[in-house]
Amino acid sequence: MSLSEIQYPESEDDVARIVSQAHAAGLPIEVRGGGTKIGLGRPSQSASVLSLAKLTGITNYDPSELVMAARAGTPLHEIEAALAANNQMLTFEPMDHRPLLGVDGEPTIGGVFAGNISGPRRIQAGAARDNLLGVRFVNGSGEIVKSGGRVMKNVTGLDLVKLLAGPWGTLGVLCEVIFKVLPKPETAVTIAVSGLNDAEAAEAMAAAMAMSVEVSGAAHLPLSVAYRFGDILKGEATTVLRLEGLTPSVDVRTERLVVEMRRRGEVSVLDAEATRDLWRDIRDVKPFAVQRTKPVWRVSVAPSAGHQLVAALRLKTGVDAFYDWQGGLVWLQMEAEPEADLVRQYIKALGGGHATLVRADAATRAAVPVFEPQPRALDALSRRIKDQFDPGGILNPGRMTASM
Repeated sequence: MSLSEIQYPESEDDVARIVSQAHAAGLPIEVRGGGTKIGLGRPSQSASVLSLAKLTGITNYDPSELVMAARAGTPLHEIEAALAANNQMLTFEPMDHRPLLGVDGEPTIGGVFAGNISGPRRIQAGAARDNLLGVRFVNGSGEIVKSGGRVMKNVTGLDLVKLLAGPWGTLGVLCEVIFKVLPKPETAVTIAVSGLNDAEAAEAMAAAMAMSVEVSGAAHLPLSVAYRFGDILKGEATTVLRLEGLTPSVDVRTERLVVEMRRRGEVSVLDAEATRDLWRDIRDVKPFAVQRTKPVWRVSVAPSAGHQLVAALRLKTGVDAFYDWQGGLVWLQMEAEPEADLVRQYIKALGGGHATLVRADAATRAAVPVFEPQPRALDALSRRIKDQFDPGGILNPGRMTASM
C-alpha cells in the first residue's frame, strides 16, 4: 500500500479482507466516508485510505415500523429523500459540515453516526447515538461484528451500539447502521424575540423550555452574527424558539409562547419556510462559514454557563459566538489563535464541559488537542477499549489524540 492509495470495498467482506491484511502488515488505515469531515480531527497518520463510497444502499425500510437500515457509505441525501417520500425524517437533524469546513463530497449515514453528528433538535429528540439501534462493523483485526437489531425493546448489545457512535472510526469500520426515524411535523414556526443580550437570552430560553409547549429548537444569535442571516432576522440580536407538530397544536402553543416572550422583548413569528431556512443555517453554522481561516470551537456546557464563558473570553481575546441547545452548545469563532488552554480553563472554572476544535489548519490541529482531553482514569479506560477493538492500532490512528 502507498500513502496515496485509496481502496473502495464494495461489500462487508471486502472491508474485512482489507482491514485484516492491514492488521497483519501493521499498516494504518484512514477510514473515510464522503470526506466532508476530513478536516475535523488531527491530521491523518495513515498509510492508505479505506473509502466506503461504494458500500451504499438502503438495505431495509418499512415506513410503518419507523426503522431504516442502510450501508454506511450511503449518501445522506439518499436517506433523507427516501424518508421524505414517506413524510418521515431523521429526528436528530445532522449538521452538514461542508459550508463551515469549505469541503466537497457527500455526507454519508455512516459518517453521521461515526461522529455522533446532531443538530438543533437534539434538545428534544436526543443525539444521533440515541437513535441508533444496531450496527454491523469490522474491528481492527478484520472480524465482522454485529450488535443491536431492528427494534428497541429486547435488543442485546445496545451499549456496544452506543460505543460505536462517536469514536470517529477509531474502534471499527461501520458497514451497516440501523436507526429510528419519525414522521415529519405537519408544520413549524419560530418565535423570534429581538433585542436581548446574551444573559437575557439564556433566561428567556430557559423559561421557554420550562413551559409545556414542546420547544424543538432554542438558539440565540447575537448582533455580531444575526446580520448574516439576511432578511430573516433583520440584523438584530435575536433569540429564536421553534415549535413543530400538527397545525392546531402549533397554533395554540405559539399563542402561549408569544404571550410569555412579549414580557421580555419584541416578538415576531416566522412561518414554516423561514423556519426551515433559519434552522438549517443554525445547524450548519452559517455565521462562521465565511472567514474560513479563523479557528472554530464547538463547546458544550451547562445552558446557564454558555454566555458566561463567552463574556469571560471576550475580556481576554477576540471571539465571536452564537448559542444553540438553549445555550448549552456554544459555537466560538476565534479571531486568530485557537487559545485552547484559555477556552478549556474557563470551561473548567464554570463547572465543566467539553470543547472540540472543529476548524483549524493542519499544523494547529496537529499541535492542539482537538478533542477534549480526558481525565486519567477515563483515558486509561478508552485505551483499554481501543486495544480490545483495534489491537494493532491501525484504524484512524492519531485522529482523536496523538497516541490513539
